[in-house]
Amino acid sequence: MTYIYRYRSPLGGITVSSNGDAITGLWFDGQKYFGLTLPKCYEERALPVFKETKEWLDIYFGGKDPGFMPPLKMETTPFRRSVWNIMLNIPYGKTMTYGQIADNIATRRGLSRMSAQAVGGAVGHNAISLIIPCHRVVGTNGSLTGYAGGIERKIQLLALEKTDISKFYIPKK
Repeated sequence: MTYIYRYRSPLGGITVSSNGDAITGLWFDGQKYFGLTLPKCYEERALPVFKETKEWLDIYFGGKDPGFMPPLKMETTPFRRSVWNIMLNIPYGKTMTYGQIADNIATRRGLSRMSAQAVGGAVGHNAISLIIPCHRVVGTNGSLTGYAGGIERKIQLLALEKTDISKFYIPKK
């Protein structure tokens, strides 16, 4: 069974899903790819994993690094899982480029190169936003692109983490 929890953040509603033991999804309501791993049948229920996730979100939106991770279950392909695992290691307040992630995966796989566009697809389909910090991934040229929750939210999240966003290019609408 899949369970959900709804959280009210300063940046809008968030829906969190769980298998009962671990977080399987976290999306801003209405974002691109909303509910990607959410089945048609689910139940809203209070669970210990949601209490832990609420605590994580409260600390995060309070402007601090939570310093812990609720249990996660990444229901995805092996390639996306490898990208998401790299994103989990981007420190709070820091960023990494799509190209750096591609280079990291290429090195791990013994390849001469990896497509940054393929990495971008995996980043964009991240089903556990915020906790797996896809908002910390930026273009090689410093462009703030590719956030399924919207560029404005990406900017707000980076600013919340006190990331120096003055060095990034913000695309015009």
